[in-house]
Amino acid sequence: MARRKNTDPTAQRDAQLLEIAQRQFHLETLETRNWDRLDFHDVAVWAIRAALEEAFEAGRRAGVATVPSETRP
Repeated sequence: MARRKNTDPTAQRDAQLLEIAQRQFHLETLETRNWDRLDFHDVAVWAIRAALEEAFEAGRRAGVATVPSETRP
């Protein structure tokens, strides 16, 4: 049985943010777990920058994908 593609934009965004957080910060989840050891992390500035760049590029690509082709340069 083929899996249906998730079409909820919020769920897609959240999934992409989690993927970035897992890659860049090695986090298991972005959910609050109400335990300081699990909710607060020391993160290097270069990792923050890499995650922000990755998120920015993902947003840029998503924006281009939603622009009708006749209005693209």
